[in-house]
Amino acid sequence: MVAPAPQPSPVGPCRFHFPDPREADADGLLATGGDLEPATLLAAYRQGVFPWPAADIDLLWWSPDPRAVLPPDGVHVSRSLARRLRRGAFRVTIDAAFDDVVAGCADRPAADETWITPAIRDAYARLHRLGWAHSVEVWVGGALAGGLYGVSIGALFAAESMFHRVTDASKVALVALAQHARAVGVQLVDVQMPTPHLQSMGAVTISRDEYLAALALAVTRPVNFTGGRS
Repeated sequence: MVAPAPQPSPVGPCRFHFPDPREADADGLLATGGDLEPATLLAAYRQGVFPWPAADIDLLWWSPDPRAVLPPDGVHVSRSLARRLRRGAFRVTIDAAFDDVVAGCADRPAADETWITPAIRDAYARLHRLGWAHSVEVWVGGALAGGLYGVSIGALFAAESMFHRVTDASKVALVALAQHARAVGVQLVDVQMPTPHLQSMGAVTISRDEYLAALALAVTRPVNFTGGRS
């Protein structure tokens, strides 16, 4: 558990109008341009949209169909992972090293281009300082072994990225996220796009319409990610 924190700081109105997410193309691309100001990012998440930049292209905004979500009560823990958890091999914290987690997520082999640009890192660090973005850290022997970060609005947690430096550390972060989500009342954990790794952990796909309906309810719930229900 973490100590209760104040409610997130309010932000001003968004300067942009996002199209209806149902207007996204077959790949999920909805819009280009805009900025990464806190008000823009929060407006996007509230409408089921997220940024995913690409090299040499204007800022891209996406709303894929189907959408991958991780049911907080449906995470899968393998026997081998359960054994490692029982042995106490990992220590988990929340919001103890946000910038380091984002840096870990951005660190990719030279052949792999990261979408977590310096502008993205700065934007989410700002959201974190305002109380909207959070991280889950996994430690082994005092060193950061893995983690994830995302944005919390009401009963929504929109996971953005994860990483690991030690085997199973990202899985531990997902398990910890699901456990914390249940504890504080988060109902919708958005993981955006399905991957074999996420599906092995219990992620499922739902239609965009189903996602938007669940989102509309989740963002109105009085939930504080670090302090539970308001």
